Amino acid sequence: MLTGIKMAFLGGDARIIEVIQHALDLDASVYLIGFDDLELKMADAVKTNLSVDVLQDLDALILPVTGMSEDWTISSRYSARPVVLTDEHFAALSKKCKIFTGIARTVLTEACRRHGLKLIKLMELDEVAILNSIPSAEGAIQMAMENTDFTIHGSDVAVLGFGRCGMTIARMCAGIGARVKVGARKESDLARIYEMGFQAFPLSQINRELQQVDIVFNTIPAPVVTSEVLSRMQKTCVIIDIASSPGGTDFRFAEKRGIKALLAPSLPGIVAPKTAGQIMAKTICRLVLDHA
Repeated sequence: MLTGIKMAFLGGDARIIEVIQHALDLDASVYLIGFDDLELKMADAVKTNLSVDVLQDLDALILPVTGMSEDWTISSRYSARPVVLTDEHFAALSKKCKIFTGIARTVLTEACRRHGLKLIKLMELDEVAILNSIPSAEGAIQMAMENTDFTIHGSDVAVLGFGRCGMTIARMCAGIGARVKVGARKESDLARIYEMGFQAFPLSQINRELQQVDIVFNTIPAPVVTSEVLSRMQKTCVIIDIASSPGGTDFRFAEKRGIKALLAPSLPGIVAPKTAGQIMAKTICRLVLDHA
């Protein structure tokens, strides 16, 4: 139970609603900042403005999955106005307060370091990222289905990157009946790709390996599907790029060449916000209690 624990939520999307509800179910005291347009159906959740008074006695401060922008703003689906944090706000937080975010840009990381605050990046935790790869993979495959006129079964699919999402996408595509090849840099990943029954290729051979594929799923947040690669690919190929913005595809050249390429970051919050929120909620509430 979270009885006696004070938690403040700053903005976010539909995923954060699940976290808020879970915290309330565990009897936490919950403050909502940046939820002006949310119809409040949660007993004991208090809408409030961002102030030093609210922040100074918190046990946990929960930011959106997207974290805080370099200009110190935090976006919220439930408010027309962004929430703006300042250095004064960070200074007001107790050293016991844990700050949760999905990802952390430099300004957030440095602010927490400067004030001795514990920053927890959820998307770097395996318990969150591995489970999150499920809605990511389902959403990516759904997009591929919606943007092709052929079945994934029997098609040639290339997955770029063999991290948590790449592995799940490859496994699901193979389960549907696709012929799957996976590109990676590390020799250990190439060995595991082969062991799992996929065709493995080093990314240094990407020019050759993508020439005849029907669908490409990119998970690498770096320029990998370049204009040179695209110039050799079939124009009928569809690219689903789920890497964090701006992705790893040259979208300008893809459009010029007539190849359909779609950037789709943050798929869990779009295709399965309830499930994605529940995954985050369990981890956040567990870690709030850890050494509380």
